[in-house]
Amino acid sequence: MTAVGVGVIGAGVISDTYLENLASFPDVEVLIVGDLLPERAKAQAEKHGVPGHGSAEDVLAHRGVQVVVNLTIPAAHIEVSSAAIAAGKHVWSEKPIGLDRAGAQQLLEDAAAKGLRIGQAPDTVLGPGFQSAKRAIQSGLIGEPMFASTTFQTIGPDLWHPDPAFLFAAGAGPLLDMGPYYFTGLVSLFGSVDRVAAVGRKKLAERVIRSGPKAGETFPVEVPTSLQVIAGFESGAQSASLLSFDSALERHGVFEVHGTEGSIFLPDPNMFDGTIQYVKAQTTLADGDWGGQEFLDVAQEGVVVGRGLGVLDMVRAIAEDRSHVATGELGYHVLDVMLSAQESAATGEFLAVDSSISAPVPTVPAGFDPFSATL
Repeated sequence: MTAVGVGVIGAGVISDTYLENLASFPDVEVLIVGDLLPERAKAQAEKHGVPGHGSAEDVLAHRGVQVVVNLTIPAAHIEVSSAAIAAGKHVWSEKPIGLDRAGAQQLLEDAAAKGLRIGQAPDTVLGPGFQSAKRAIQSGLIGEPMFASTTFQTIGPDLWHPDPAFLFAAGAGPLLDMGPYYFTGLVSLFGSVDRVAAVGRKKLAERVIRSGPKAGETFPVEVPTSLQVIAGFESGAQSASLLSFDSALERHGVFEVHGTEGSIFLPDPNMFDGTIQYVKAQTTLADGDWGGQEFLDVAQEGVVVGRGLGVLDMVRAIAEDRSHVATGELGYHVLDVMLSAQESAATGEFLAVDSSISAPVPTVPAGFDPFSATL
């Protein structure tokens, strides 16, 4: 095998980091960029030295493209990914895999029937930050993991985004926009979720755009903008997650796992690296003598890259006949968890999560070097 041909559909803002990183991997070659606006595809292709550009249909028809990277808006993910599968291409999709269970499930079934792979963002769980913490947990550093606490709270993307309405529309909000990072991390550590309970609310029925050419315009808020989600896992572990676009206090990337012998603090799951620390459980404590625990560092091992790492892992996994890390099955389960949480917030009921992952999420292979040629 030689470098695997890649075509990108969707030339929006996030395509910059994908195109930059994919160009640095010897095992893949980006051949064409497509977009609803061909002139935008042309601009991105020229900016990143990609030889071809055009429409989504041009990408799907390109004979050299073996993997389609789907960077379209969430509402189009299923449609574009399904078209790629029908064209005989493997697919890597930005998160979430789709916005409804039936469409996502059909996508997985169609890919399996054709012997094609689906990879699913976020691929931050492949980064050395999360992977080093996961290996430390698996080594028994904190004993048996019991529960986790995660937090993402911000005043909201309407403060800085020039066109933020889609982030407050059905299929988005803090749950479906930021939730994939946290729940993908939790499932990667604890396995399948079997039940969830959630409460949610909206601070405002309408929001005001605060920056850019549309500053001062208002738009409707269609989804809860603050949610608290409790998840129970088949393993017996538990988690509590806060996701909010309503907080005056900015607190991002809190991801704590607590075990029988200690607690570990993981990097922000929206990042590929970061500080990892842990504390050991105290064995004695005098009355009133709280605090003073020693925070110990966990070494981070691996090469830091960025978005696109999951594409590379999937390409290599196909060649090596192994499972890639960020599978479509994982993406579907995370979607099911989030939709179940959304339904729980609407009904006030504890809900079962019907899907599960068929095997533990694998770790990144030892010695994984994105910048070596392996094919």
